[in-house]
Amino acid sequence: MTQFRPCIDLHEGKVKQIVGGSLKDGGVGLETNFVSEESAASFASRYAADGLMGGHVIQLGTGNEQAAKSALGSYPGGLQVGGGITLENAAGWLEAGASHVIVTSWLFTPEGRFDVTRLEALSREVGREHLVVDLSCRGSGGNWTVTKDRWQTQTDLRIEEEVSADLAGYCAEFLVHAADVEGKCGGIDAALVRYLGQNANIPVTYAGGAGQLEDLDLVKRESGGTVDLCIGSALDIFGGSGVCYVDCVRWNQSPD
Repeated sequence: MTQFRPCIDLHEGKVKQIVGGSLKDGGVGLETNFVSEESAASFASRYAADGLMGGHVIQLGTGNEQAAKSALGSYPGGLQVGGGITLENAAGWLEAGASHVIVTSWLFTPEGRFDVTRLEALSREVGREHLVVDLSCRGSGGNWTVTKDRWQTQTDLRIEEEVSADLAGYCAEFLVHAADVEGKCGGIDAALVRYLGQNANIPVTYAGGAGQLEDLDLVKRESGGTVDLCIGSALDIFGGSGVCYVDCVRWNQSPD
């Protein structure tokens, strides 16, 4: 059944909430919703105390490794980690305490062509059960294309039923940020959530656009309860006003 999933987004070593589509090299045009005075480890400890599993720590660019490792160390086995994951460093992140590693950009050539041999190799290295494939995308109306390099580069991989089925054999979960609405708190991409619910045969976490607690109900309804929801910028613990964190914790504890 649909669950709330927490997150820790790291930029320049700090916990931040950023409008996803504005994250470009050099920081030009960056739109920041929130910068926390609390450490990544503090957020991780809170999630551990509240029994929230499957949250993701995302490193948005360089300079975040120490903060990411501190979060994982505060909640061993309770958090996934992504951002800069490669075949060479993936096992090290599991040793640092991550339950799963999340991979996107490394699966593609610099030009944006998907390389399935890289996915096969990474799945063998860490085990399918420890791998999450990030299918964060842009588009609408049934035409969603996976993006890489902090959602700036369009790839040749589209989110389609056959693709989802093929990739599912190599990983335990999908993480899907709707990059066009990420960080805007203006509403989720309901059509994408519905598509994921109908076509993904492994667990999926959707992120992007959530602005109120009722979005958990919407994701549950649109996906048939098969897709989880990550809420970021709208949460009061991230400076938002749309959703109370404690209400999300209660949602996960509800038998409904």
